[in-house]
Amino acid sequence: MSYLCSLNCTRHIFMDKIRNFCIVAHIDHGKSTLADRLLEFTKTVEGKDMQAQVLDDMDLERERGITIKSHAIQMDYVLDGEKYTLNLIDTPGHVDFSYEVSRSIAACEGALLVVDATQGVQAQTISNLYMAIDNGLEIIPVINKIDMDSAHPDEVEDEIVELLGCDPSEILRCSARTGMGVPEVLEAIVRRIPAPTGDANAPLQALIFDSVFNPFRGIIVYFKLLNGTIRKNDFVKFVNTQKEYHVDEMGVLKLQLSPREQLSAGNVGYIISGIKNSVEVRVGDTITHVQAPCDKAIEGFQEVKSMVFAGVYPIEPEDFENLRASLEKLQLNDAALTFTPESSVALGFGFRCGFLGLLHMEIVQERLSREFNMEVITTVPNVSYKVYDKKGNMTEVHNPAGLPDVTLIEKIEEPYIRASIITLSEFMGPIITLCLNKRGELVKQEYISGNRMELTFDIPLGEIVIDFYDKLKSISKGYASFDYYINGFRESRLIKLDILLNGQQVDALSALTHVDNAVTLGRRMCEKLKDLIPRQQFDIAIQAAIGAKIIARETVRQVRKDVTAKCYGGDVSRKRKLLEKQKAGKKRMKQIGTVQVPQKAFLAVLKLD
Repeated sequence: MSYLCSLNCTRHIFMDKIRNFCIVAHIDHGKSTLADRLLEFTKTVEGKDMQAQVLDDMDLERERGITIKSHAIQMDYVLDGEKYTLNLIDTPGHVDFSYEVSRSIAACEGALLVVDATQGVQAQTISNLYMAIDNGLEIIPVINKIDMDSAHPDEVEDEIVELLGCDPSEILRCSARTGMGVPEVLEAIVRRIPAPTGDANAPLQALIFDSVFNPFRGIIVYFKLLNGTIRKNDFVKFVNTQKEYHVDEMGVLKLQLSPREQLSAGNVGYIISGIKNSVEVRVGDTITHVQAPCDKAIEGFQEVKSMVFAGVYPIEPEDFENLRASLEKLQLNDAALTFTPESSVALGFGFRCGFLGLLHMEIVQERLSREFNMEVITTVPNVSYKVYDKKGNMTEVHNPAGLPDVTLIEKIEEPYIRASIITLSEFMGPIITLCLNKRGELVKQEYISGNRMELTFDIPLGEIVIDFYDKLKSISKGYASFDYYINGFRESRLIKLDILLNGQQVDALSALTHVDNAVTLGRRMCEKLKDLIPRQQFDIAIQAAIGAKIIARETVRQVRKDVTAKCYGGDVSRKRKLLEKQKAGKKRMKQIGTVQVPQKAFLAVLKLD
């Protein structure tokens, strides 16, 4: 009995020395740079391993200078002679990767809220902060980039005090680039973030917050241990999938995987069990022992909500199964990606994929190309609509091609978002104009501090999917920040716009649009396609139609060949005979000829301006 007690006490002290925290901030406020300095100061990464964005292991992340994936790493830190274990999870800042942030927050007890001293509080700062507060995390506000000439830390401090209601003395100031103030940040992590709670002797209960596919070892599962102890060679099961596995290897997440014999409650680690099938691992699932399972699965994990849908098709039809395998492996590493099989008359068999936004869609397409050597055609992105028929039945439509006949439809509802835009007051007029042109409704406007203000709009999600973010950045000279959440569905007057090539409907170019925008959009699409579709040996008619009514038309003229060049004289009937022969050939060619639509034509809608 006394031995058990001493063992329990030892574990409790050990748990007391663990701190699990994440870094949240708006895009480009210095999260990855601060993570680099924390790794450097704790000597977790040294020498040749030290580089900028050390946790961003994808080439794509380095090229774009953004974090796409959350990255977990363990650091050892000594304070007042005591050794502490710090588990850091670096998170993305872009609104399209907010699901990654929610996964990281679920595995932490505290968060560093990083705010740029030159830009102040931005929309995504507020969004991520509320997410952390909802999960009961201890917030440590940090003002970064105080070494910059354009920094105004006192004003930013006032904004944070107003946002958090904290004491100004609780706000830390640092420069992640130079390392100034980073030791104080490390000390605050230990002193202010609570140690994880849990019972090492209770039944095993661990939350899966990420997973990656390794071609040699199968799927590596990352987890946060809430209760119990897990050891090498344990027999465990995943509660939701009911699959059982032997723990072949387990350990903690250093820069490389670092094996351990056992881990107790409060720790963050990984297990390798030779899992080959991606559908067996679900982010948010609970790991427990087969012999002594926990009473219930862990609750409160946020489910992914796809915002944007697009068709993804292989260029070669025989690559369909390869594309499925690639998407399954990618989904392991990116749980926000969803996909279901579908077929298109124009493109054959492919998948209907759900994304969190346009950047997310672009990143997935780029990763398919780089990591799996899979070249794909992506159709015009759109959102999910609720269609009610005359009998009151509701169906969700993700693709304009799946819309029922117009005579059967009672009403169509489209998703609306509540958008928060933080900007300087001088850009208020153009931003309000942009939002109103996108069928937005101004909900409120208020000054945050000085000449910075927050504008709140209700806007149809379908209107911001295409080019809204780019336009917002352009008219505000890059100063406006944008964040949103889904705010229900509303009835709208939507119609299906079809594009026809030589009388044949191209379902991949169909779009659902508001009745007021249909004619303008149809004309612009026809004009754009005229420039993009290569000329053939016959005329190509490009038409935009609503039902049976043609609302716009353009023609790609045929490539002409001078068949009479070999006639140097003689009777005119010789030339006429050749021209008639050519005319008959062109007519036959038009009947059997196919029009090749290039990939950039499918994305033409994105760049209509």
